[in-house]
Amino acid sequence: MSNDAKTVIAEFHKVVNMTPKELDSWLDTDDSKTVGQKNEDDESIGHKSGRYIIQLLQKDDYTEDDISHMKKVISYVHRHTAQQPSGDIEHTRWRYSLKNWGHDPLK
Repeated sequence: MSNDAKTVIAEFHKVVNMTPKELDSWLDTDDSKTVGQKNEDDESIGHKSGRYIIQLLQKDDYTEDDISHMKKVISYVHRHTAQQPSGDIEHTRWRYSLKNWGHDPLK
């Protein structure tokens, strides 16, 4: 495994701060389904990503596609955490979107 892949994996595990169980429970909520861009099957891109993230958290042998998705997750979390709204964020679409991507900013 290349050093770049190792760096990506380490950063992925740093930004994804929800456990597979926490993320799975979250994705079952109505709030998780209210945010994000929908694709043709009416599931948001972030929600679908969350389901993939659960799989990634449960394995330790990764494909190139897995590493590519990890990079996408890292980029999304960094980009969106930089856009934190002011005030109480607990019940915001901003937080819900990040949680779909495996990152709870209140943790």
